[in-house]
Amino acid sequence: MKRNHQTYFLASLGCAKNTVDSESMALLLNSAGYRPVEDPHKADVMIVNTCGFIHDARQESIEVLQDLSKSKKRGQILLAAGCLPQRDAELITQAVPKIDGLLSTRRWMQIVQFIETIRSQPSSHALYDIPPDNMPSLEPGGVLRSAIQGGSAYLKIADGCRRGCAYCSIPLIKGPVSSRKMEDILADARVLEQAGVQELILIAQDTTDYGSDLGLKDGLSQLLEQMVREVPSIPWIRLMYTFPGYITDRLIDLMASSRQILPYLDLPLQHAHPDVLKSMHRPSDMEWVRGTLAKMRSKIPALALRTTFIVGYPTETDERFSALLDFTREIRFDHLGAFTYSFEPGTRGAPLGDPVSEEIKQERLQQLMQIQEEIALENNRAFVGREMQVLIDGAGDGISIGRTYRDAPEVDGLVILAGETEVGSLVNARITQAMPHDFTAEIIP
Repeated sequence: MKRNHQTYFLASLGCAKNTVDSESMALLLNSAGYRPVEDPHKADVMIVNTCGFIHDARQESIEVLQDLSKSKKRGQILLAAGCLPQRDAELITQAVPKIDGLLSTRRWMQIVQFIETIRSQPSSHALYDIPPDNMPSLEPGGVLRSAIQGGSAYLKIADGCRRGCAYCSIPLIKGPVSSRKMEDILADARVLEQAGVQELILIAQDTTDYGSDLGLKDGLSQLLEQMVREVPSIPWIRLMYTFPGYITDRLIDLMASSRQILPYLDLPLQHAHPDVLKSMHRPSDMEWVRGTLAKMRSKIPALALRTTFIVGYPTETDERFSALLDFTREIRFDHLGAFTYSFEPGTRGAPLGDPVSEEIKQERLQQLMQIQEEIALENNRAFVGREMQVLIDGAGDGISIGRTYRDAPEVDGLVILAGETEVGSLVNARITQAMPHDFTAEIIP
């Protein structure tokens, strides 16, 4: 039944994968007759799509819920959706006593029915929809699994994860891998092509594991081969969240030969010392990493490399940290994100404790990022004077902000251009100045 008079406010926290789930929930609510509002005080239903990955993210989610709870009026419904209900429902109910419902990240597609159930069954206690840990996410067809931002769109190809990384709570939250049907992904890609999207960003907990649960071998390559045929007018297709050891020769050759698949690789390595990686339950063959990256740079000369490292892991000694610094200097990544270790109860690494002091973690983080800033600046200076395509993400106050193929949205650098240009357009520009993360450029008429 449609409720045209019903309104909702939806706050989305956390990563791009969460943003896609929020957009999908909004589509379902809109189809059911609900209307979005920007002011939570004017909403009949207030929804927070939470993040539960690490302590700081959980704290932010609780604070947002508490703020909404304080101003909650009679008849309003307050829901916690997303990762935190699956990770720690009790934390929410204790911290936010006015909460009406907790909807797991694996059950986002039940948002409309969940709201209707709460309305039809008033209770002094919160209603739960939280599946068992071993139950995968449902991925129904017919719902666009994308989030459009300007000329770019995140497209989710799978959810869940079967890796056993010791520091990570994602398998506890998301459950085992659940790949979407290829035809559903391609249907979404066609919709995005018709919408004029210029950049398609494929995301999952592990994109290189796409299709493993469907019986596909090298499923990501199969998907990409189909995609470039299905959406030939989308000029940029970007890969995020790949996994060491699963970059196949087929994928490398496809990236090298396709004009659409960007020469950009996001390969979160997490560390570079084999003993630390083993204790993380991560792939520890660093010779494979070196060989694969060398092969890729040989076949894809324009390749931009991004990685992520964790510093201060319980088994990281001074010597092992020095090995991480040496590896960073050796490989010379174009982009590097680094984080201090966050102790997570319930993970495989929890028995190791958290022996590295916060002071040492911060010192190591600063050392690593100082080295990376020097490398990134040297890498960027090589592009001064070159002509490059720039995708415009924003414009105003006499300038435009965009990105080259070397930069993923939200995590990498920007290009600052004089003059205001249409958001979502691809323009040719000449790089005029390089900074450690960003460029300035002038549009070529």
